[in-house]
Amino acid sequence: MALTKEQMAQRIARELREGYYVNLGIGIPTLVANYVPKDMNVVFQSENGILGMGPFPFEGEEDADLINAGKQTVTLLPGSSIFDSSTSFAMIRGQHVQLTVLGAMEVTDSGDIANWKIPGKMVKGMGGAMDLVASAENIIVVMMHANKAGESKLLKQCTLPLTGVKCVKKVVTDLGVFDITAEGFVLLERAPGVSVEEIKAKTDGRLVARADVPEMTV
Repeated sequence: MALTKEQMAQRIARELREGYYVNLGIGIPTLVANYVPKDMNVVFQSENGILGMGPFPFEGEEDADLINAGKQTVTLLPGSSIFDSSTSFAMIRGQHVQLTVLGAMEVTDSGDIANWKIPGKMVKGMGGAMDLVASAENIIVVMMHANKAGESKLLKQCTLPLTGVKCVKKVVTDLGVFDITAEGFVLLERAPGVSVEEIKAKTDGRLVARADVPEMTV
């Protein structure tokens, strides 16, 4: 039984630490803001110029002027600030963000990431992706393990244009949690009801699955 997007975001939230400044990419990563432990102080940064972003607003309480980089309405926590994108990217390029959580279309067993372009399809640009992967020291990718055709997205080599090289440290998919090391994808946890054999069958890149890989608690 694969994880839902919300459960994947909950698992990512366990990687947060007190005092972290965190950038959340577009898509599933934005859900992480909904699962911060109540006794933890974490500051979310959005590259369009927000520091102190809160969880998504309840229906009917949205403010159309408050949006994240993915154009979703958000909330602001007490003490938050709004500024121009040049200041925001100075924070990113100056390595003042301790954790970056990104979505991806492909990730390799050496930590390469492709998440900005599919050849032949119109895109508006790479947004902040290039700056984030070039500047961040701790990048976690959250993504579906396979594409709609059932093909693995955890690869030996990306087939899509690269966003960054050897920069991803950890991957959370709907099937499991993986560290990226010199050995490849190291399976740390598997989704409830998902076997190691199924994960092996759906992983194209090098996979290390040691004995007794625990089931994730969700």
